[in-house]
Amino acid sequence: MKMKAPSFYLGNAVLFLALLGPGLLSAELPDLVPRDVLFGGGRGKMGFHLAADGRSLTYFAATPGGRMGLYRRATEGGEPVLVCDQAPLGRGLTWASDDRRYFYLRDKGGDENFHLWMFDTETKLGRDLTPFDGVKAQNLLVSPDRPNEILVGLNRRDGRLFDMHRVDMTTGEVRFDTENPGNVRWWAADRNLVVRAAVTCNIEDASMSLLVRAGAESPWRTLMTWPFGESGHLEGYGSEIVVGFSPDGRDLVLNAAFEGNQTSLALVDAQSGAVKNIIASDPNASVWTVMGPTLYNESQVLRHPKTGDVQAVGFCAAIPEWKVLDPDLEADFKTLRTLHPGVISINHRDKADRFWVVDYDDDDQPGAMYLYNRKTKTPLLLETTNTVLTKFTPASTKPVAFAARDGLEIPGYLTLPPGVEPKRLPLIVSLHGGPWSRDEWGFNSVNQWLANRGYAVLQVNFRGSAGFGKKFLNAGNGQWGVGTMQHDISDAVAWAVAEGIADPKRVGITGASYGGYATLAGLTFTPDLFACGVVLCGISNVKTFFETLPSWWGPILTRWIRRIGVDLSDETTVRRISPIYHAGRIKAPVLIFHGVNDPRTKFAEAEQIVKALRGLGREVEFIAFPDGGHGTWGAADTFEELARTEVFFAKHLGGRAEPYTPVPGSTAQVR
Repeated sequence: MKMKAPSFYLGNAVLFLALLGPGLLSAELPDLVPRDVLFGGGRGKMGFHLAADGRSLTYFAATPGGRMGLYRRATEGGEPVLVCDQAPLGRGLTWASDDRRYFYLRDKGGDENFHLWMFDTETKLGRDLTPFDGVKAQNLLVSPDRPNEILVGLNRRDGRLFDMHRVDMTTGEVRFDTENPGNVRWWAADRNLVVRAAVTCNIEDASMSLLVRAGAESPWRTLMTWPFGESGHLEGYGSEIVVGFSPDGRDLVLNAAFEGNQTSLALVDAQSGAVKNIIASDPNASVWTVMGPTLYNESQVLRHPKTGDVQAVGFCAAIPEWKVLDPDLEADFKTLRTLHPGVISINHRDKADRFWVVDYDDDDQPGAMYLYNRKTKTPLLLETTNTVLTKFTPASTKPVAFAARDGLEIPGYLTLPPGVEPKRLPLIVSLHGGPWSRDEWGFNSVNQWLANRGYAVLQVNFRGSAGFGKKFLNAGNGQWGVGTMQHDISDAVAWAVAEGIADPKRVGITGASYGGYATLAGLTFTPDLFACGVVLCGISNVKTFFETLPSWWGPILTRWIRRIGVDLSDETTVRRISPIYHAGRIKAPVLIFHGVNDPRTKFAEAEQIVKALRGLGREVEFIAFPDGGHGTWGAADTFEELARTEVFFAKHLGGRAEPYTPVPGSTAQVR
């Protein structure tokens, strides 16, 4: 079931920020959409949760006093009741199986040492379940068969490794459960919350293995191994590989490249490793994965709430689509497809499978969420994502593809400003992070914002992006900086210019994390291609980046080094792909944002490139967020960033922009 991006990705609206270009007369464009309309959380209700018994629906919404409250209403009608007038929220919201308690993650200033918190909606009390300084919580596992306990991964014993711990939700007791042998990146449990599967990343050769055991006291053994690059996924966490155990615990449902290039869904014998059945596959698309409630990729697989049988599987090439396997669901999906435009996600189901909470994501209008009654085939609108936006003219996002210079087809998405002819427009090239991630089709507030200002936005899924098959993923190996990954970005600009869409003199580039690195690389290695750039938490020196990664990245460093194709002891290689050593080639003005507490791309990555550029007399603006992490900071700082970005690019490229005013509560510092 697809989950909306967690709330901290509003801070990551910055992850896709881009240039504002000059060019179009305001009279040709629709009304200017204020930033607070696009990014201010116009949604009235959110976080809908359907109780297992199907009798009630819980959601978060603002109270008359302006606080975030928790409301509950009867599923089949009636007035909502305020359960709590100050309900705490955080990342990765996940409900317990008792429908009374929920979990969320919080860190300090973006340091990513997440604590797992629990809030009890009856007692109105919250509890830090992992109150350990310098310890990160991840890999939360819950089960309806074990309503009073959970499993969570903690790097408490060794900062590099996550062992599984069992937490009693009544007493708060945390007990050590399963020791990490040194290379496990993700754990999976059966319905009894017994840890029985683990995905590993081999430190020596970057292969991935699936370990299994018969029970808590049984020894681990290797069920299957994928050589480097063969699983179809990034050799990192492996959270999307294990979909789950069968109800009897004898089989595993796995998402990996079992047949050919794309990933597929398979039923695998947990004893022998034999593939019993390819449940669903698509020769042109991999299984759809999205960021789930525990902040890691999850396979989009619909399983029966009682039997655990796979009923539908999502696949995503350009636009996600569902393959319905259970005939009993065919009529439901047919009804839902006619109800509202966009991609369907089934977010919640009751145990009797009578009610569904259905989410819709469309490219040119705010999404909507419905309560769907399977018995009567009738829907009830629960919420429109941002009702204020319906008063403005939206932009459309369309899948595109072009041939790179070596002939490889590169996919992407193009958002055009409404109301103007798509010719010789200022173009914003928006680059995702990862880099082994991807951009996906749907409603994107940043795209809407930029298009409303008059810019074409081109999101490039350069080679090395995940979700397009293992060949495309592996094509990015060793291609950072001056290789074909970067060439794909340059070729995207060439395509947009050749199509007559983009004005070659008004092209901007932006991105965060790897996208920030690729932005610096574009400004450095192709200095005549871009007029200006916005960099968010970007890497400027590959060697210092590796030397300062968090200790819990240790087991995957081999994979990273092989993917990047860099020998850290080879100064020539490091210098060749690190923008810091070529700063003198940058001509265009640069705006750099960075969180001081960033645990992945350290703050020094920004400081050193800023120092180099200023020493060369280049034009650079540097904004620091003292309470920010890796592209994540509070709402006030996000608005400050958006406002400064508009003004910066209006100044340099002449585009239309909402006037800048300081944002109350922002901690942004001009450095």
